[in-house]
Amino acid sequence: MDRRLHGRGPLFDTDPPGLASRLVGLRPYQLRSSPYEHAVDVPFVVFTGGRGLGKSALLAQVRAAYQGHTPVALVDGEEPQFAVAPPERPVAAWSPVAQALTTIAEQLAGPVKGARRIGFPRLASGLLAVAAGGWSDRDMPRMRQEAERILLLNDSRSFLDGFAGRWAAKVVAQLVSTMSHTGPVVEPIIEATLESFSEGVSPTHRRLRRAVGWYRDYPNAGGNPKLGLILLSGHFRADGDSRAHAERHLVRALLADLDDAYTGVMQRSHRLGRPVVLLDNVQAPAGRAFMEYVLRDRADGIRDQVVFFAALRGQTLPGGGTFRALPHAARRSLTEVTRASHWEPGASPSSRALLVSLPPLTPDDTLHLMGAACRGLTMPPQLPHATHRLTGGSPLGSTLLAVSARQNLPRGADSLGALLTGDVAVHEDHTGRPAYRELLDRLVPGGRLDELTVLAAAHDRASALALAEARLPDDFGAAGVLGLEERLAEEGWPTTAGQFVGDPFLRALLLLRLHHLSTDHAEWQATHRALIDHYGGDGADAARYRLHHELALGSADFAVAHLRDTFPGADVGAWLSALLFIASAPYFHAHDSEGRDFADRDHRAAIALGRMDAAHPVPEGVDAVLHLRVRRLLHAVWQLTDPLVLPDPQVAERLRFELEQLSNLRPGGTALLWRASRDWPAHATAGRPLHVPRDDQDGGR
Repeated sequence: MDRRLHGRGPLFDTDPPGLASRLVGLRPYQLRSSPYEHAVDVPFVVFTGGRGLGKSALLAQVRAAYQGHTPVALVDGEEPQFAVAPPERPVAAWSPVAQALTTIAEQLAGPVKGARRIGFPRLASGLLAVAAGGWSDRDMPRMRQEAERILLLNDSRSFLDGFAGRWAAKVVAQLVSTMSHTGPVVEPIIEATLESFSEGVSPTHRRLRRAVGWYRDYPNAGGNPKLGLILLSGHFRADGDSRAHAERHLVRALLADLDDAYTGVMQRSHRLGRPVVLLDNVQAPAGRAFMEYVLRDRADGIRDQVVFFAALRGQTLPGGGTFRALPHAARRSLTEVTRASHWEPGASPSSRALLVSLPPLTPDDTLHLMGAACRGLTMPPQLPHATHRLTGGSPLGSTLLAVSARQNLPRGADSLGALLTGDVAVHEDHTGRPAYRELLDRLVPGGRLDELTVLAAAHDRASALALAEARLPDDFGAAGVLGLEERLAEEGWPTTAGQFVGDPFLRALLLLRLHHLSTDHAEWQATHRALIDHYGGDGADAARYRLHHELALGSADFAVAHLRDTFPGADVGAWLSALLFIASAPYFHAHDSEGRDFADRDHRAAIALGRMDAAHPVPEGVDAVLHLRVRRLLHAVWQLTDPLVLPDPQVAERLRFELEQLSNLRPGGTALLWRASRDWPAHATAGRPLHVPRDDQDGGR
């Protein structure tokens, strides 16, 4: 498979140069320069989108494209190391940002072809002062370990020559010697650090002294570097706004050290392009604060030449309610930045950001992805388009289904439902498990999966509240429903009228899990019966919802009767809309504990094709021809729109015929029914959703 991601050419292309080439100044995977689009001010690029759109994969690909060619670092704000301080580390001397800075600097110091290792003396000095705020003479082993890790950021020589390690050990010994007494250790540690940096006349020591002198400009330091570092350490321990002030200076120290590495004729001649920092899950505390500090400094005129690519889940930041993240940022789709970003910074910090929304994969992308994964296998021709219809172009869903297809098609899987329930081994050293469970673990982490599974059958807040009251624990209640509703929005899941879980792919996975919660499908049945009770009132809307859930339980007679009786007098557009909604009911027949079907096959196609007409008793006193035609039509639409099965071309042809015949019975709605008879079969076989056609001769619907 191509090492580049499907559908992400506007970022990685080289001819014409994509966004990465134009910002970094290097072609991906090549040690060849590329013209800069923004030579002075660089936008802070934030990729936005919900779960499963491939933001993490995109950042990982950027790292792979530039690693070894220019300094690059990737951190994930949701990693455990950024969540809480290590058990032995005092909270007063630790923060997610400080941890992220150490991790980023260590990665940026990695080997780059043709250039020396980057040292971070400013950052190391500041981090050492911060860490000293949590040291005492009672925890020497931890102090040695932390100090050596920080000091190793200082040296620009390769770790392989051993000098950096020996020098760090020597400095640590000097620091330890200052801790032979009780009491505060920050000032003695800083004094010992400054003393060790002042020793020697080598270029390394001169650089260290110059770097430490940078702290003489710390507010209220009065030109004294030692006082600047002491103030920095105190502000960090004070927490709140004071800590944010100190963290901002630490981020500034990192960027100043990077700037040093690119300053001067010799450095520039050995370094192509710009350094790259990648922040995944930037909505997490570590990433959010880091991004804010960089944007504020850039807005204040403190320039740097680092290229930041970040990934933001959704469009809002935690704690921001419904307010959009980075309100003054330029907003573009990925395709809009193919040739140029057309970004200009403004006065506010957030205007220094460029938000780029990631599109879903196209049907062609899905076709190529599935084809590459299943090379050498006999793949059903409808599978790629049906996969795109089910996933909506989700890169995560498409990729995992492609893996499942490669593993399960040889085992006899013949539908998307079989690919989702079939075991898939994502890693060679792991045993397989059902693909739908693997997907849900990635799409719905963080708990409340059981509750969301039940609420996926709801259509709005009112029906979700009714389900919570009938089927969920008492302590969940309305607050739990509202909390899940807010969480879905914060994580970037779309809202859709008529569905509590707006994303069709996520909803299909949750409903599949609901069906498989127990071997007797008791929860599935109870959930749909609760919704039937909720929609027990009069009115066309209540009837549509009620019939939808009756059909989900396998009872089609009520839906057939309703559609048959309303056809002669109903508005044709409204009738077709009701047909589509009722037939969108999820279809899951019974399975045993091993996942095998109780029934030998899905009977919807046979009913749609008229093969079971003779065995079906027509109610007395009704038009038998119309009754059977509506029954066949309902089952045809039900089968063709089911996202978990492959559309049957024979059923699509029968759908065309039945709609044509119905058009003869409604002269006033002939045009609309005729248009549906042409559009629906074509859309169904191509894996596109069905919609009520628009027709100027029938009210413009």
